[in-house]
Amino acid sequence: MTELRQRVAREPDAPPEDKESESEAKVDGETASDSESRAESAPLPVSADDTPEVLNRALSNLSSRWKNWWVRGILTLAMIAFFFIIIYLGPMVLMIIVMCVQIKCFHEIITIGYNVYHSYDLPWFRTLSWYFLLCVNYFFYGETVTDYFFTLVQREEPLRILSKYHRFISFTLYLIGFCMFVLSLVKKHYRLQFYMFGWTHVTLLIVVTQSHLVIHNLFEGMIWFIVPISCVICNDIMAYMFGFFFGRTPLIKLSPKKTWEGFIGGFFATVVFGLLLCEGLGGQRPHTTFQGLCFVCPVEYNNDTNSFTVDCEPSDLFRLQEYNIPGVIQSVIGWKTVRMYPFQIHSIALSTFASLIGPFGGFFDFANTIPGHGGIMDRFDCQYLMATFVNVYIASFIRYSTFPSEPSWWIFKYGAILEF
Repeated sequence: MTELRQRVAREPDAPPEDKESESEAKVDGETASDSESRAESAPLPVSADDTPEVLNRALSNLSSRWKNWWVRGILTLAMIAFFFIIIYLGPMVLMIIVMCVQIKCFHEIITIGYNVYHSYDLPWFRTLSWYFLLCVNYFFYGETVTDYFFTLVQREEPLRILSKYHRFISFTLYLIGFCMFVLSLVKKHYRLQFYMFGWTHVTLLIVVTQSHLVIHNLFEGMIWFIVPISCVICNDIMAYMFGFFFGRTPLIKLSPKKTWEGFIGGFFATVVFGLLLCEGLGGQRPHTTFQGLCFVCPVEYNNDTNSFTVDCEPSDLFRLQEYNIPGVIQSVIGWKTVRMYPFQIHSIALSTFASLIGPFGGFFDFANTIPGHGGIMDRFDCQYLMATFVNVYIASFIRYSTFPSEPSWWIFKYGAILEF
């Protein structure tokens, strides 16, 4: 850049057309700067009171503090009940719910950018955003179908062709979207359009990629799906309760309602909750399909029945082991050993991570979808980070392979593709 400036200084007799283009670029830069400043100063939509009218009338005599307490509490119980229902409905319904949540989260984040820049009438912005969402979902879910539904894919001729050329098709779809973006560029709005292009891709990275990891965790075993989500829910509830009754010391400036009392209370409550939950889910119950083995076994697709199966011999993670208690603790509680599932020890890591990321979520209301809670993204920002942590944790410390990771399966898979 310095050499270029020196070269321009040594060439004062520039052609007239160069001077015109230079002045035009200057005007473009000023316009872009003006557009940028106006976009930064554009106010975000203010959250309105989204409390249902029934609750407003029932809680009209309460102060705003206690009204918020009851609204959050009632909606929390409703969401927990819905969580139990979708778990009962099985893996396929869970996958559909994960996709629906992902789409809604993407919509809430993209809408923020659109509300700021919609006055500039940027062409194809929302169309391209949803198109890229479609492309990325096609890539990730195509990989999932190929990995976990391999026998079904090989049985159907169209699916075999799509599976064989899946990555090429995915790349072609993305390339079409990129060309559409280039064609949509408008002079004097380049910077804003590239801002929104980056906004879309970062949103895809945050939402779609981590949603895909949620599904991977689900196939490792329902327990790897239920326990992390439940730990985040427990930490959110208990941190709010401890902060509501005992909170005095602000934790972070970004969210002044979060307190050290809520953070510490939520941490210990989440650790205890994780241990108790794993005790209930990890136990061996060989004659039941829902309460025991369904949670600890990898989820596999049965080609004969066209359904998911969870029948397996539980790994050592879910077998009771006897552990020696350190001497210092023995003198306090009087026990020398304790029997527990190894998975309960891992649950401490999950509970700790859920407690550490808790304060960094919920600092901004993305929407008013859930009264008292904000948008769907407000409820799932920490869940997405938790899903990524669980996936990394399994790969790093558990090394527990599901069916698609077996070497013999990969040989069969790629052998069949080569024969095709």
